[in-house]
Amino acid sequence: MKMEQFKRPASRYFFTNKQSASNKMPRQINRYLIFNQIRSRQPISRAELARVSGLQGSTVSIIVEELLADQWIVEGSMGQPPRGRRPTFLNLNGQRSVLALDIHPSQTTLAIIDMGGKIIAQNLIALPANPQKVIPAIIDAIQKMIAANRDRSFQGIGMSLPGRFDHQRGKSIFAPNINWPIERIKTRVEQAIGLSVVVDNVANACALSEVWFGYSDGIHDLVVVNVSEGIGTGIFANGRILRGEGDSAGEFGHVQVDPDGLLCGCGSRGCWETVASNRAGMRYYYELSGQPSPAFEVLLKMAETGDSVARQAIDKMCVELGRGMHMIASALAPREIVVVGDITNLWYLVGPLVEAEMRKNPLARVPKLRPAREGNKARLCSAVALVMNENQI
Repeated sequence: MKMEQFKRPASRYFFTNKQSASNKMPRQINRYLIFNQIRSRQPISRAELARVSGLQGSTVSIIVEELLADQWIVEGSMGQPPRGRRPTFLNLNGQRSVLALDIHPSQTTLAIIDMGGKIIAQNLIALPANPQKVIPAIIDAIQKMIAANRDRSFQGIGMSLPGRFDHQRGKSIFAPNINWPIERIKTRVEQAIGLSVVVDNVANACALSEVWFGYSDGIHDLVVVNVSEGIGTGIFANGRILRGEGDSAGEFGHVQVDPDGLLCGCGSRGCWETVASNRAGMRYYYELSGQPSPAFEVLLKMAETGDSVARQAIDKMCVELGRGMHMIASALAPREIVVVGDITNLWYLVGPLVEAEMRKNPLARVPKLRPAREGNKARLCSAVALVMNENQI
């Protein structure tokens, strides 16, 4: 039997970390399984690894020695069992990290994140008004952060974009809310920094992260909805990210919901993001109060502390979000819809409103609706999933 026949099943195993591979399947799958069990359960002994992975002890020992030799993991303190020999615990190598770039239209967050998803350092990059100076400013910030953390080993740069990235051509192809030349950012950063850069749409990256960190099992389908300046969706189906022709799948934010609605950045009118994004919530506040809206995160705090106008604006935004969630549930029937963005900071208030609207009309199957487990860190932590999925350890 040819190895090519195993390539498609392997991608599912790479995401689930709940199944071991048979002897006929690529050894890389078992290596990934062991690495991910150490990541999620550290500190852990070799004997416990064999138990939770279902692999033979000899197989575990071989893979552990490989991971130690490659410095992905380290041996730590020794345990004290009731009887018998004291086991040595295994941990991820805390010095190995990735650089994360979370790009928004007017600002970018840069962070260092370890393999377990812990944020080590974080800076906000205020982007210059001159579009031609934006990428040089991002490169300069990366260089300074690397220089300030020379004790760390960087595995690559994970970059999440508010738009679509064509992996075949290596450039951004659809980012209607960005007004600076983002198209070649991957190439320019790689050339300047000398590290591999892995780029994806932010919702795709967060969908991958949900599975990588074990918050979703990787077997059942899920959709991530990123609510920010616009709305993006990432679809994880049949064990992989659904990309579509030209990496264009998932643009539910640009599905028209009102033909006579506001002009959208994509050139159409009445797209879902024009009525349900952070910008829409801020616009509702202005329409209701006659006063300029504060920043969206401030608007959320006002709603939480009892400002009636702010609460009305957020409630209206939630109704529109729920209608869009109904569209996604009807079209894709995922097991889960996971929400990413500042709106999740107020989930105990907004979640029930969004879900009630989603359920208002009949559905063949009602998905579980929840916020991302990493909360506001989800966009940054997705960099680990991007880089590690590309490297496949």
